[in-house]
Amino acid sequence: MSCTNTKQESAHIATFMTVDPGHFHAALVQKEMFPELNPEVFIFAPDAADVDDHLNRIEGFNTRENNPTAWISETYRGSDFFAKMLKEKPGNVLVLAGNNEKKTEYILEAVQNGIHVYADKPMVINVQDFELLKQAYQSAGEQGILLYDIMTERFEITSRLQKELSLIPEIFGAIEPGSADNPSVVKESVHHFFKFVSGNKIKRPPWFFDVTQEGDGIVDVTTHLVDLIQWACFPEVILDYKKDIEILKASRWTTALTEEEFSAVTRLDKIPEYLDNDLDENGLLQVYCNGEMTYQLKNIHARVKVEWKYQAPEGAGDTHYSILRGTLADLEIRQGAAENYKPELYLIPKSTSKEYLSILNDKFSVLEKKFPGVQLDESAEEFRVNIPDEYRIGHEAHFGQVTAQFLKYLKAGELPAWEVPNSLAKYYTTTAGLELAKKQK
Repeated sequence: MSCTNTKQESAHIATFMTVDPGHFHAALVQKEMFPELNPEVFIFAPDAADVDDHLNRIEGFNTRENNPTAWISETYRGSDFFAKMLKEKPGNVLVLAGNNEKKTEYILEAVQNGIHVYADKPMVINVQDFELLKQAYQSAGEQGILLYDIMTERFEITSRLQKELSLIPEIFGAIEPGSADNPSVVKESVHHFFKFVSGNKIKRPPWFFDVTQEGDGIVDVTTHLVDLIQWACFPEVILDYKKDIEILKASRWTTALTEEEFSAVTRLDKIPEYLDNDLDENGLLQVYCNGEMTYQLKNIHARVKVEWKYQAPEGAGDTHYSILRGTLADLEIRQGAAENYKPELYLIPKSTSKEYLSILNDKFSVLEKKFPGVQLDESAEEFRVNIPDEYRIGHEAHFGQVTAQFLKYLKAGELPAWEVPNSLAKYYTTTAGLELAKKQK
């Protein structure tokens, strides 16, 4: 079906144009509807299986029993899909969540053509594309165009509470400066190629395993980890990537997949030829999806690490670990077997004196007012932050929260002053980290 221009209703401030939706995140931004968002969504894509998978996910949202959506998908398929989108422009917001090889080029061209961009991470996977992103932000600023990436993890409840507690000096103190060998901030995540999304076994496109198209792990998932460090440790502070960041050490390594494991995730009978160079002598596909780096951000030292495995243990899923070290207490997120693979936040005080515990109980009430029902449970020499289930809405629901935030900014016509420079700082960190990791033996 060819896409044609439609007149937006006055209540709609945004009409989405989804380009080449190769990642399931492209569908998750439509898991719920918003009155400001036109229900008619225009899809421009090559004639590939990725598009069918995307449309099936949208149809699943439209036909679900509870709170079904009512999206209308207008789809154009052809090799000229991006040029077609730029020519017709039936909407005003480009949604990108898919193959990352040309993503930054798409972002720059869209912005130069007066189109807002709402993009899944990563917006950049190498230092060359970082230069394009700088151009895109400059062009967006000159035109009053919004360029925004989907940082879902800012809405995860343990990360939010960890940040909130770190902002109460009587409880946390000040963040420790740390060192390269003992960073004051650590964030790690473990992910899995085989898992369930919206109750269904995930199907990943084969290019997901090609780092020239998806990106190394150190520039992909670590985008979230670097963002959380900036967001939590320097809230609303404008960062200058040229002055405030120094990459100290970095490394990358592979995860091996058998052909059977690759087939189970992609539904393909064999590994495509463009991945031949990534096959070892035993026929195992070696994917550079793992990475770690230590860096200095202003006056603190931080370490981020991402690992990919084939499948999680029974009852587990993707996991997150994080610690902020303060002068009065550490704030630690754990999601291991002891927590039944559910993220839990712990407060570990440096002193358990009666004076500190009295202050802790008094000042924690500030958090209880913001998050009713949240409590402190004491266990040995640490406290677990007891979080009611109503706050644990899950990763997929966070896409709706980010979309609501984006629409709010779109209506206001601008992003907060710190968002753009800090986005550049984030992508400088990941791409500079990759360059250093490639040099390491």
